[in-house]
Amino acid sequence: MASEPSSLNYEPLLVVVSGPGGVGKSTVVDALIERYPELWLSRSWTTRERRPGESEDAYVFVSRQAFEERIAADGFLEYATFLDNYYGTPTLDTSGERGPTGRDVILEIDVQGARQVLAKDPDAVLIFLQAPDPAEQEARLRRRGDPEHKVEQRLNKAAEERNAGLELGASVIVNHDITDTVEAMWAVIEKARAARGGNGL
Repeated sequence: MASEPSSLNYEPLLVVVSGPGGVGKSTVVDALIERYPELWLSRSWTTRERRPGESEDAYVFVSRQAFEERIAADGFLEYATFLDNYYGTPTLDTSGERGPTGRDVILEIDVQGARQVLAKDPDAVLIFLQAPDPAEQEARLRRRGDPEHKVEQRLNKAAEERNAGLELGASVIVNHDITDTVEAMWAVIEKARAARGGNGL
C-alpha cells in the first residue's frame, strides 16, 4: 500500500537516479513513486524517437530544434548528449512549476547530467542502479526493443558510466528485484532526509 504524501519540514531533496541502459531505471522509479507519493518525478526531455510500446509520458519527446531553443533560453537544469540524442531536465515542468510543494524531487538522468546537477546542488542525493550482470543487462535491452547497434553501444558504455557514478559518490544498488530495489532506494532517501533534519529514521 502506498504511503500518503506529507508536507516536508526541511528543504526538499533532489534525488538523482542514474544507471546504464537496461538496468530498469524507469520501471524502478515508477514503482518508487507509486509506493512513496511524497516523491515527485521530473520528466526529462529528449530528442530520441519513442520506442515501440514505450509510454507517451516516459519523456517529453521533442524535436532537436525545440530542444536547442530551450538550451538557448537557459531552460534546463542539466542536459547532455547520449548516442547522438539530447536528454535534459527542464528548469520548469510543462505546467510552469518546479514541482509540487511538500515533495522530494526525483530526476532519472545519466551520469553526465548527474555531474551537472551536483555542481549546482552539492546536497543532491545520487543513486546509481546497475543490472545483476552484463548478460541480464543485454537481455533487458533486447526485450525493450533496442536495435542491435544501440545494444552494443549501451553495453560498451556501462562500465564507464558505473565508474563515473562511483567518482560522484553515488550509492550503488543492484537491481535484482524491483521490490527490494525500491526499498533500498527509499533507505538511501530516508538517510538523506534524516541528515537534513527531515522525517527520516
